[in-house]
Amino acid sequence: MSKKLETFYNLPKEVKFCSICINSNQYPASVPEFQHSVDRKNANYVNFNANDVCDACSQALVKTQIDWKNREDQLLKLLDRYRRNDGEYDCLVPGSGGKDSVYASHLLKYKYGMNPLTITWPPIMYTDYGHENFKNWLDIGGFDNITYRPSGEVMRKLTKIAIETLLHPFQTFILGQKNLAPKIASKYGIDLVFYGENEAEYGNPIADNNKSLRDKSFFSIKDLDSIKLAGKSLKELKDNYNLDLKDIKIFLPLLENEYKENIQIHYLGYYIKWIPQEAYYFSVEKTNFKARPHRSQGTYSKYNSIDDKIDDLHWYTRFIKFGIGRATDEASQEIRNNHLTREEGMALAKKFDGELPDRYLKEILDYLEIDEHYFHKRCDDFRSPHLWKLEGNQWKLRHTVNKDGTDD
Repeated sequence: MSKKLETFYNLPKEVKFCSICINSNQYPASVPEFQHSVDRKNANYVNFNANDVCDACSQALVKTQIDWKNREDQLLKLLDRYRRNDGEYDCLVPGSGGKDSVYASHLLKYKYGMNPLTITWPPIMYTDYGHENFKNWLDIGGFDNITYRPSGEVMRKLTKIAIETLLHPFQTFILGQKNLAPKIASKYGIDLVFYGENEAEYGNPIADNNKSLRDKSFFSIKDLDSIKLAGKSLKELKDNYNLDLKDIKIFLPLLENEYKENIQIHYLGYYIKWIPQEAYYFSVEKTNFKARPHRSQGTYSKYNSIDDKIDDLHWYTRFIKFGIGRATDEASQEIRNNHLTREEGMALAKKFDGELPDRYLKEILDYLEIDEHYFHKRCDDFRSPHLWKLEGNQWKLRHTVNKDGTDD
């Protein structure tokens, strides 16, 4: 039935679920955030093979066959090419003080003898425990850090526009965070940048994980004419929202002629077998990382993406648009690492997916000056008909991994 219904965001018309994890083929992958628009015409979605296995699960199988000692040897050779003995920084690690940035920076400094500079694009609305983890990362971990905080008013305004236009609270945040690394690296003369795990771990095309190097095209563009920030062109932002280029330039990718060719951006997860749960335990041991004092709404976990109050809302809007909740995403990852069975993941998705994150909702909407009734109406506007059906006054998914959707 879903084949006959209108689809938004260029989503696959037929809803399928992976035969190993519980993810669906509606999972967005390889979406250039600076091209992110309402219709998502440039979007790609996770691939399924002939056996209905998603790319993320295929990648998990590939990881079991990798010679990790050989990969570490490659890492050592790379580090030796950039290692400095003059006291200057020899690599750069973006992060927030969460489990992954703690893991990456700590390994580089204390196991491999590098001198990393850490950089942070801070959350829009810090949680108390998130800010404490950030401070512990630097103070207990022993890292130098540059925190680049954009104008609070510009960030607030762009976040509001992104919700209204894209139902994507983090679109502009992600943009600024992603594009900061090559800019800071350029200013400080640092030629080597490390991110943690590759997006292929979660569903981006498996070919993305065949190399450690991130192509410069991900961080640069030919011109500003094609840019859309919060779903609006630069002209629209200026004419309708009084945001000039000087207000928003920090969020945008570098122009190709501004990008320094000598800067290399790598995934540390290409060289080291990256398991999120182990990164969590590592960060607890090394920097006294603290999980949330309560379960994250929309899922069962307490330690993933907890530093921004808006994070939970981001996952909720993602569920509205793609029918994939935070519990589905996290359980799928744990199934791939053999920490959950598929049946356990299905039960967790049934219990927690789509839970309204009301713990911080009023505070967030007040901050953004968005009426709550308007917000929920906007959510309904973004529900793709091939995914959602209104029964009475309740929206229900047409298809679920538990086969209890309205059309299953």
